[in-house]
Amino acid sequence: MDQTQSQDNYPTIKYCLYARKSSESDEKQAMSIDSQIKEMLELAEKEKLNIVEIRKESHSAKESGQRPVYNQLLVDISKGMFNGILTWAPDRLARNAGDLGAVVDLMDSKLLFEIRTHGQTFTNSPNEKFLLMILGSQAKLENDNRGINVKRGLRAKVEMGLRPSVAPTGYLNEKRSDRKCHVIVDPERGHVIKQIYEKVANEGLSGRQIFFWLKNDINFKTKNGKHLSLSNIYIILKNTFYYGVFEYPHGSGNWYTAQHTPLVSKELFDKVQKKITIQREYNYGSKEFAFTKLIQCRKCGSGITAQEKYKYRKDGTKKKYIYYGCTRSRDKKCSGKYIREEELIKQILNIIDTINLDKLGIRQKLENEVEKYYKFRQTVFGANKEKLKLSKETDMKKYAKYILTDGNIIEKRELLSCLRSKLTLADRKLKLI
Repeated sequence: MDQTQSQDNYPTIKYCLYARKSSESDEKQAMSIDSQIKEMLELAEKEKLNIVEIRKESHSAKESGQRPVYNQLLVDISKGMFNGILTWAPDRLARNAGDLGAVVDLMDSKLLFEIRTHGQTFTNSPNEKFLLMILGSQAKLENDNRGINVKRGLRAKVEMGLRPSVAPTGYLNEKRSDRKCHVIVDPERGHVIKQIYEKVANEGLSGRQIFFWLKNDINFKTKNGKHLSLSNIYIILKNTFYYGVFEYPHGSGNWYTAQHTPLVSKELFDKVQKKITIQREYNYGSKEFAFTKLIQCRKCGSGITAQEKYKYRKDGTKKKYIYYGCTRSRDKKCSGKYIREEELIKQILNIIDTINLDKLGIRQKLENEVEKYYKFRQTVFGANKEKLKLSKETDMKKYAKYILTDGNIIEKRELLSCLRSKLTLADRKLKLI
């Protein structure tokens, strides 16, 4: 129906030109958005169509309601801004039942009078709406079949030992079209990945030590020119792909033997997992430690953090140790060393011996606790008051030491937080400044 016919009992049609770039795999040769617009503008000029606005987007039409530009177009049609759509083909509008139904509803409501495509016109007539629904349903059928075919193809690939994904660091995807999903060892990085495993397994290096070795010592970068983050390093250390097996899909429990050349042996991989497990038992950030946030690194000014380590004995049992050291929040290269909690407490006790308790804001609390103890001794054992008075200062220091060695975390933190001077740590030496 041309524009002159629309003047009798038919409103003037205000078209929105809608162009969408398809992301479906079998439409790689489909027209680009710009070429669609060019073709449709030529059609509009030829047919003397009134185009009010041009809208375009690149979102896939597989899922209903996932295209913001398209959704807004439907809203604007319902408001009367447009009553016609000009687009390249019906599947530009809908490849699912939800979006297709929304368009047909607008036509039924006489809010959308016409849809023009490159070769067809759809109006609010039963036959043309039926044809539109058939074409939209056909597009949905193609989507569904494509999904089935893709899944079947992926199953065939993984059963052949080919993981359908981007190759991890240390490998490269082959670029030949007849070798899809095949990977080869990266000649520049593969040997470094093996070294990472060896350093963790044989030298006991932590993830953070590996991070500094890669970045500062050998300036290792990925194929994208970036340094590996600490989390990337742990992902590499836990990736079974490096010894020749993989799970697909991830978390499915379906394991496959890979075709590619392994960078490490299964024995080396297992040895690394044991090391990682021991390191992870430190459980950073989930535990409360007595002296964190109360001591400062004397070298860089960062705070002092703590971590647990477990060492296995010959009889199979394990012993827990707590180490304190610099967080390196202000200087990633800080050379501050770690000190065991027992040694740290020993140095704190030595500091308590050398200071006047007046420097401790907790003096009143200590006096109250010791006073209770003296009352008990005097009442039960009839101790001499003068003798008790002479030893009070000594006993208050003993009580402070008792808190540091046998008190709970809250008591320890309360004691040190009352120090009017700062505790600092450097080269395993604690100082009060």
